[in-house]
Amino acid sequence: MKILFLTENFPPETNAAANRVYERAKFWIAWGHEVTVITCAPNFPAGRIHDGYRNRWYQVERMDGIKVVRVKTFISANEGIVMRMLDFLSFMVTGFFASLFQPRPDVVCATSPQFFTAVAGWLVGMCRRRPFVLELGDIWPASIVAVGAMRESILIRLLERLELFLYRRSDAIVALTPSFKENLVDRGIDGDKISIVINGVDTARFQKIPRDDALAAEWGLRDKFVVGYIGTHGMAHGLSNVLEAAKIMRDNDKCTFLFVGNGAERDSLIEKASAENLDNVRFIGSQPREAVPAIWSVCDLALVHLRDSDVFREVIPSKIFEAMAMELPILLVTPEGTASELVLAARAGVWAPPEKPEELAGIVASLSVRQRLLALLGKKGSAASGRFSRERQASEMLKILEAAAAGDGPRTGVGTDARRYLS
Repeated sequence: MKILFLTENFPPETNAAANRVYERAKFWIAWGHEVTVITCAPNFPAGRIHDGYRNRWYQVERMDGIKVVRVKTFISANEGIVMRMLDFLSFMVTGFFASLFQPRPDVVCATSPQFFTAVAGWLVGMCRRRPFVLELGDIWPASIVAVGAMRESILIRLLERLELFLYRRSDAIVALTPSFKENLVDRGIDGDKISIVINGVDTARFQKIPRDDALAAEWGLRDKFVVGYIGTHGMAHGLSNVLEAAKIMRDNDKCTFLFVGNGAERDSLIEKASAENLDNVRFIGSQPREAVPAIWSVCDLALVHLRDSDVFREVIPSKIFEAMAMELPILLVTPEGTASELVLAARAGVWAPPEKPEELAGIVASLSVRQRLLALLGKKGSAASGRFSRERQASEMLKILEAAAAGDGPRTGVGTDARRYLS
């Protein structure tokens, strides 16, 4: 089968969408399928093109057997709604035209969260007369309202109409969480064409390894209890709450908060930590994907953090699965919802409410002296992680793509809730 996949994010970018598309595609290639990915020059989240790449109209490379077509876009950092919209719209246009010059696929797929990529995918499907599958990675534009990037307005209502149009016109929808499916069904979308494929992890790469003592020493983490956050420092993550917890714990010389990554809020977080003289906080810039397991190895707790918004009740951050596979206990700070249900059902970690730094500080202090509990949480998470393997995810997604390509029509989703993956 020939699969054409549109995504604005792809390696060497290391965000969740890039990793998800790439790691599944590797399995599809290994299973004998052809995969072409339409993307742009890697620049997320800082808006700076990675070394070795240029922002050209059309360039092709091979990555583990995947044909990767990169197109020119308006490049912007992951901040500022006008600039980001120009970024999204430019990829919609150039990604669409580049897709027309690829060998005719059997199925076209596009991944959100931003729906202009999905517009391009739908248009390609229409022009090439091939079925279109929409992978729903986030409820957009509701998520950009939730983080305060935009207010409710006529533009938001127009984007929501576009969102519903694409849901209705797609031949199949793949939702990353059960709550996403529930959201769409509540808004009148046919549930029979919505499948649930929970996000996953490359269990070959992410597994328990010895602590990297050299890295711990380099980053000043030797003999510290490390609470680690790896990923985007964006508006959605509410990481100032963690700094408030660090401020409360400033006299605890055992505990250190480690932030690794980049994003729109990183500079302001660094400024705040400096202004408060928070010696128990470390900031490390973005690291290559292959370095992430070693970084997790120097952590005692994996911090998964989102700001307090109803939209984020439906989200399952991919860091959860990495931590589980690494046998690393999770400290989940999110609105109570799908993610907390999953983590608590697996007994892989503890949950704390967002935007309550006193509770967060208290939990960190308590866990830092409970090594047996931490070990138990890690083992429980590791035992459940195989159910979230990227191979399993790739297999389930492939069945949906094959059904769409065969013209089988609407199908009942492959999952109904997160607990199914734990049984």
